[in-house]
Amino acid sequence: MGGPGGRSMADSSPLISIRGLKVHRGGALVLDGIDLDVHRGDFVGVVGPNGSGKSTLLLTIIGQLQPTEGSVSVFGQSPGSIVTNGRLAWVSQAASNLPHNLRITVRELVGLGTLTWRNMIWPNRTERNKRIDDAIRMVGLEDLAHRDIRHMSGGQRQRAVVARGLASNAEILILDEPLVGVDRESRKDFLRFLENLCRNEGKTLLMVTHDHTAISRCTHCAVCIDGNVHVDDEIELSPNSLMLSNFSNEINLKESFSLDLLQHSKEVK
Repeated sequence: MGGPGGRSMADSSPLISIRGLKVHRGGALVLDGIDLDVHRGDFVGVVGPNGSGKSTLLLTIIGQLQPTEGSVSVFGQSPGSIVTNGRLAWVSQAASNLPHNLRITVRELVGLGTLTWRNMIWPNRTERNKRIDDAIRMVGLEDLAHRDIRHMSGGQRQRAVVARGLASNAEILILDEPLVGVDRESRKDFLRFLENLCRNEGKTLLMVTHDHTAISRCTHCAVCIDGNVHVDDEIELSPNSLMLSNFSNEINLKESFSLDLLQHSKEVK
């Protein structure tokens, strides 16, 4: 798979591999024959109108939904297997959904990520503290580690939520609308932070977003329309041409991305 700046990852195995994926929800076909490879260090922006299959794609990758047809593998195994436990973290719109009366510090919140959900035990204290410290360092909140999250900005809270995922030693972060509740200025810093996670920390990110300005920070872009994933080497997206009603401005991706990450099986010639 090619990437920005001529980056080639053809010699590495994908962390996520999807072939011929079809998923039904409520009797309706939501994903229709998707092929996808995601490699280490990729930052994939997943965009599209409501109901286009974005969240369904992510929920299938983490094992919350089962394919009707096709296959999904994460680290070479089925989603949710013991091999993937802790290596893949789901980051929802958690920062904006945290209760306003929740009294918890950044360090306490991040520490929840060290809990192994399969056997509900903590790692030993030394390992746990190291993982918490490392996660807080990666998100740049060292000076706020003991700050009550109620007294932090939306961007800072979102970083803390991401750190909770990192504390599980996750190599892949699945982010569902992480910019919700983040103010405009904090949004820029947060996106730079996500870029750094991929570029300097070797993390792999898949991010659903309705914010088209965020796509410029991604290494790859996948456009979901009516259960299909539209990708081309040169693509211009506009609200009219691809029915992206949630985008108010035309997005020109022609110069910005190498978009060979995904190919819909029906488009393979």
